[in-house]
Amino acid sequence: MEAKIVDPITGEALFPGQKGELWLRGPTIMKGYLGDDKATAETIDSDGWLKTGDLCNFDSQSFLFIVGDVAFILSPHSLQIPILYFSLLSIGVIISPTNPDDSSSDITRQININKPVIVFTTSQSSHKLINGASNLINRRTVLIDSPEFLSLLTRYDENKYDVINHGNDVVNQSDVAVIIYSSGTTGPNKGVQLTHRNLIVVTIATARVYHPTDHDHDLYSSQPRPTRLVSLTTRSLAGVFGLTVMMRAVLQEETLVLLETPELQEILEAVDKYKANYMPVSPSDVVALLKSDSTSKYDLSSLIFLWCGGAPLSKEVAEKFRDKFPNVQILIGYGLTETGGTTAITKGPVEVTRLDSVGRLSEFMEAKILDPITGEALFPGQKGELWLRGPTIMKGYLGDDKATAETLDSEGWLKTGDLCYFDSQGFLFIVGRLKELIKYKAFQVPPAELEHLLLSNPEIVDAAVIPYPDEDVGQIPMAFVVRKLGSNITEAQVMEFTAKQVSPYKQVRRVSFINSIPKSHSGKILRRELVDRALSANFSTSS
Repeated sequence: MEAKIVDPITGEALFPGQKGELWLRGPTIMKGYLGDDKATAETIDSDGWLKTGDLCNFDSQSFLFIVGDVAFILSPHSLQIPILYFSLLSIGVIISPTNPDDSSSDITRQININKPVIVFTTSQSSHKLINGASNLINRRTVLIDSPEFLSLLTRYDENKYDVINHGNDVVNQSDVAVIIYSSGTTGPNKGVQLTHRNLIVVTIATARVYHPTDHDHDLYSSQPRPTRLVSLTTRSLAGVFGLTVMMRAVLQEETLVLLETPELQEILEAVDKYKANYMPVSPSDVVALLKSDSTSKYDLSSLIFLWCGGAPLSKEVAEKFRDKFPNVQILIGYGLTETGGTTAITKGPVEVTRLDSVGRLSEFMEAKILDPITGEALFPGQKGELWLRGPTIMKGYLGDDKATAETLDSEGWLKTGDLCYFDSQGFLFIVGRLKELIKYKAFQVPPAELEHLLLSNPEIVDAAVIPYPDEDVGQIPMAFVVRKLGSNITEAQVMEFTAKQVSPYKQVRRVSFINSIPKSHSGKILRRELVDRALSANFSTSS
């Protein structure tokens, strides 16, 4: 249920402590009075608010938060989001943002894990909460695009109203600041807990990369560096990449342009209009800029550098991009949600030319390469699993001690699950993934989740999902399916079946039928055999 206190004369929304008429809105509000349209219109307004006729007020306890409370945030890009984030973080409230493109089932699961005391959403995203309505009982819901919320940003007077009452609690650097959901290795998403210290360190570190000192003013480009940088982003503020971009821009007093749509034409128009200097991108964005014939129609001369992360970028694509845009440097980075974001990046005049590497480690991070079988430390040039340790490493997975213990050892080392190596100069190279995640654009897709879904179809007796390379998005989920005897289910029907039940980035986009799924003696799927089979065959592309 939503509620607001309204001045009965002016109709303005009132603050806690002020008396006015109570208005209510929610799924239990009546449809109207039978046979009395006039009374219905007088009682229920056009937006569905029921005028109770009761004189009421909310006291300040209605907005009382304590350190460690969780606020769940479901919203697309909005100028209200940075304000909301920093306001809540400043009083020790843990923010747990999620992508509005996620499915209702994913969102409901996150709410059940987080146990938030309040939910912030928008009128266009609130329908995603309906399926989980039973899990939202006794949790306040605030629409951040409502006139009532927006009025707090323009009418608040700290000498008159204590809208957010948080007592005298102290916020420590070791306190959890944000819960961001990452897929982990297999299975459902896991809630990554990052502390205030994690965010402080990674924000300062990334700010140093993009704001070199005066004697390094020409570090990335021969172009004159503007007094105030303009950052343009389409990255979701619910992910660690977008969150880092936003915090760094605020720290450096940059102009931050939030673009809700990721469409290329809108991005080009925004770069031209706002004279953007910096833009975080995924490899698919780089490919789109490279292949587009529309780039010549816009003035992109303000661009100085792109920060590319979230998925692998091939050396060939990076070189072609440099040829097309010689004045724009691509800074290639590597990081995980579990590491608070970027832990390695190409920076400086030498490193930005190494387009085959993700750069050197950030100054605050330790790393080692271990043999994934023996656990022995390896030398430069030898491939093994990358382990990381430093002040940005997560506190753990919320409510999943087993997964935390499997990922973090007793000495604070994070096992990334990625197959990597360092060269003799300290450059890091990502070879592949020991983990089974599929990197679709900047998203991570666990194959096991899709396999479980496919097996729920009565016409499918077995299934395996693998990453299939795609130049535009990095990788797409490809399913090998064993049909039930006598079944005539088609590729299109398999893809439609999954598309109806998962978020867009998790959809199966290529299907091959097979007689049996290759497995080890212990029953594990031999994915490498399926990957080799897929790459050697000429499967027809399904859209």
